[in-house]
Amino acid sequence: MLHKRGIARCLELDGCFTEGDSKEELLANMKEALNLYVQEPESSADLANLPDVSIRKSKYVVEVPLDPSVAFSFLVRYHRIQHGWTQEQVAEKMGFDNIYSYQRLESKKCNPTLKVISMVKMAFPEFSLDIALA
Repeated sequence: MLHKRGIARCLELDGCFTEGDSKEELLANMKEALNLYVQEPESSADLANLPDVSIRKSKYVVEVPLDPSVAFSFLVRYHRIQHGWTQEQVAEKMGFDNIYSYQRLESKKCNPTLKVISMVKMAFPEFSLDIALA
């Protein structure tokens, strides 16, 4: 019996690809690869792009959502870097007592309260939860 292995790549992120032995395994691996890809090291100046809304789903193009907590931390970091601010500057703008409280928002998986989401929105008015919850 011949076994065919599936291969997938993210159209929006160069170098983000994976493979799997079944459609289910491929989808699970795609989610894992995407979540890992956008979790850049804190010291990195590289930043993944936001989703390209012009790409349409088809038989061969599927939408793979980020884990919401990974998406949230990515978006916080994305907006900070887009503004050219340091973590210290954003922590101060948001009213945190120390930088470590802010850094948890950019950690791999954060679970913010409504109060913290409101603070993020005040610091970054253009911040949208739509991407994190897609």
